Amino acid sequence: MSYLEVIQHWRALPAGRQQRLRWQAIPRQVAESMAFEGEPVDAVWLTKLHPPIPPLAGSKPAGEFSPTRS
Repeated sequence: MSYLEVIQHWRALPAGRQQRLRWQAIPRQVAESMAFEGEPVDAVWLTKLHPPIPPLAGSKPAGEFSPTRS
């Protein structure tokens, strides 16, 4: 899949699915960031320490604000 196809696939996903995928990616992103800084941490440990929770009820709905969308 080219990067353009990946972008099109992402944009075709429902907003709720996009939001769930973003939340699920947080432990991996934190682990990668910590490894980059020279302090590796296990993503599985992060997930156990901070189990996935749904966004707060007061959060803006997905897609309401995006710096990349007009």
